Amino acid sequence: MARVCEVTGKRPMSGHNVSHSNRKTKRRFLPNLHERKIFCEDTGRFVRVRVSRKGLKLIDKVGVKAALKDKG
Repeated sequence: MARVCEVTGKRPMSGHNVSHSNRKTKRRFLPNLHERKIFCEDTGRFVRVRVSRKGLKLIDKVGVKAALKDKG
């Protein structure tokens, strides 16, 4: 399964680890994903979603229906 937030679309980014001597090695910045069950009022049941913490805050702010509709 891909490491992608289903609400915001956040994906892993690439960058560098930088040592004290300023040597650079490749690394990945992974999104802060969590698997949650969210109650969908339209269908009356829970939906399993893989979502980042920012996506959870967005769901709290605008609601499940608006957050998922904006993505799709």
